[in-house]
Amino acid sequence: MPTIDTLIPERGPHDTAALQAHDPDALAGYVLDDRNAWWRRRICVRALAGRVPEARVPALLDRIRDDEETGEVRIALLDLLSDRTELLPWLRHEDRSAESYGLPEAVLKARGLLGDRTAARELATLAFSPWWHRQRLGEAGLEELVERYGAEAIVADLGEDRPEDRAFAVWMRYRAEGDVTPYLADPDRRVAYVAHELAMDRNRLLAYLDRAPTTEAAVWAVCALHRITEDPEETRRLDERLGRPRVEVDGLDEELRRAIVHEYAPGCGRPSDPRWRLEALCTEPPARPDPVGQPAQAAAVLAAAGLEPKPPVSCGEHHQQGDGTYHVIECDGEDVLVSTLGRFVMSHDEDHAARIPLEEAGFRWIERETADTEVTDLYVYYFGGRGPRDVDTLLFYWQD
Repeated sequence: MPTIDTLIPERGPHDTAALQAHDPDALAGYVLDDRNAWWRRRICVRALAGRVPEARVPALLDRIRDDEETGEVRIALLDLLSDRTELLPWLRHEDRSAESYGLPEAVLKARGLLGDRTAARELATLAFSPWWHRQRLGEAGLEELVERYGAEAIVADLGEDRPEDRAFAVWMRYRAEGDVTPYLADPDRRVAYVAHELAMDRNRLLAYLDRAPTTEAAVWAVCALHRITEDPEETRRLDERLGRPRVEVDGLDEELRRAIVHEYAPGCGRPSDPRWRLEALCTEPPARPDPVGQPAQAAAVLAAAGLEPKPPVSCGEHHQQGDGTYHVIECDGEDVLVSTLGRFVMSHDEDHAARIPLEEAGFRWIERETADTEVTDLYVYYFGGRGPRDVDTLLFYWQD
């Protein structure tokens, strides 16, 4: 019989089927022996699903409680033993905010799976996270609480004071086939976003347009209608009916605006003003330059001007990782950036010799004042956070 180490090689995939058929007592013993690699032990925990030897349970529970145990193994064991009520006092008692990465969230999920209603508020906050891996943990815990006690009881436990509580209420109303359109006017855009994602009744949405308390709520309704119908003509008519509402940004002209809107608005973060989304739906996207031809043209212009540019490289190649929306041409001791979103070029040297020949060739040089313009209420992910970004970041975006 093959050993566990051979079933979980250092390189290549592990043999899932063989592990699931392996002796569960041997797997549990392997997990409990901390001389074995933690990543192998975690895989063994998963292979024990539904067949944990009862005699091994106390020792496995002790590993969950052991602060010296590897966090990934503890998290896997919490999933495996989420039905063990004897774990609940420990889960409730300890403050795990400073514990290893991911463990506090796993503890919250486990409390929910064990029916601990006192975890509902923290689970609602977790489910409201912008990070999917955190959301699903909160949702799993709340789902079990709803299954045990009913949606009305958990909604009542939470109330509606916090945005995350209202977002949960929206979900529960949606599941009960209720009307979620009132939440389109929620003061927190993240809640309104959830409502617009869940609003499925076209007639309700059309009726809501006549009584929406704010323009923003009406815009959310139009975005929801577009999601249902995918009818661009109707969406444009409704946009006209609302007066074509837009987010005004000083210093953002139409050329820059169109490039940024069609790159970022369709997938912008939940707190974004919905007018950005509607603008992307109702305006024609700009023609994008040839991603290879344009930087090559810019390099040729600089060469003709006697500036001896190096060959253009993508921003990912320049940074040796990641990707983005520009190419880099090293020229005259400085980098010239060439955007893939339009004819936009810039250098952090305002007086770079590249400016005049590039402008004469039809490129648009982005000056520092324009580059520093913040595009308000358009939330874009950038190095671990979501928020409004300046024109510089959006036209010349790089992410590792």
